[in-house]
Amino acid sequence: MAFSLFNFGKSDSNDSKQKVVEIKLDQIVPNRYQPRQVFDKEGIQELAQTIDEHGLLQPIVIREYEPAKYEIIAGERRFRAMKLLQWDTAPAIVEKMSDSEAASLALVENLQRSQLSSVEEAQAYRRLMDLNHLTQAALAKGMGKSQSFVANKLRLLKLIKPVQTAILDHRISERHGRALLDLNEKQQRAMLMRVVNNRLTVRQTEDEVARLLGRPLPSEIAKQKAAARQRELSAIAPVAEPGQEAPAAPAPGTKPAKKKARRKKNQTKPAKQINDARLALNTIKKSIKLATDSGFKVTTKESDNDQSYQLVIEIPKKQ
Repeated sequence: MAFSLFNFGKSDSNDSKQKVVEIKLDQIVPNRYQPRQVFDKEGIQELAQTIDEHGLLQPIVIREYEPAKYEIIAGERRFRAMKLLQWDTAPAIVEKMSDSEAASLALVENLQRSQLSSVEEAQAYRRLMDLNHLTQAALAKGMGKSQSFVANKLRLLKLIKPVQTAILDHRISERHGRALLDLNEKQQRAMLMRVVNNRLTVRQTEDEVARLLGRPLPSEIAKQKAAARQRELSAIAPVAEPGQEAPAAPAPGTKPAKKKARRKKNQTKPAKQINDARLALNTIKKSIKLATDSGFKVTTKESDNDQSYQLVIEIPKKQ
């Protein structure tokens, strides 16, 4: 996908077999376009232990940017693990690439393989667009994402640097950051301090931002919607008529008594009771809508057969 989009990484040689060579670690430097800014030290130590026990299963990919000087294209975590193990050399594949090609491939490789933070991902998208003169639509198509997904990530770059850093350091979530997007720089800085110091939830943060901007509170809007949905559910649920009591269940082992019912000719037939399964299904759908209105990404797959309704709900852990 990335190779066809950015037109790099293609070898002119008919020999598809890549040669692995040993390169001294002190001759290798990280890629300047590496999108990951925060490396998990514990994760690097675990990777180093795995490499020490089982060896390096996949060589790193580098390019020679100056004579006897190499830049990492793919495999910086492996490179850091090998340095931790104090290896003298690293198994590597040397590719011939321009600065732009090397930077683009490093960004794409990390976007596809690494669990980047939302800010790191947004920065990588911006760099790819600048390096390859791409529109959001072209980048989204090449990365296999929707244009709205890419656009929403890029909006995070409008946050001031302290807020972006707080997301990088996991002091606040991406959704906290999105709640601050409508504030100016001074307001963002002040609200960031309140969120961190008071450990505000996303909903509390959204409410505080709304108060500051003189807007309706999202929590109150959510309550009103929930109340309206409850009224809708109550309207479709079977309710006994005034003055009537629900029929008592027959005692175990006894047959229910037969009741003689006479209807006048013009008397309207009583409405059919709603199927219990359909009522349950509608209740679940209302709950799903409540979750989506609250900002969660929820996808559902529904099927219907003679025996049952089937509803599969997927909620990504990372929102």
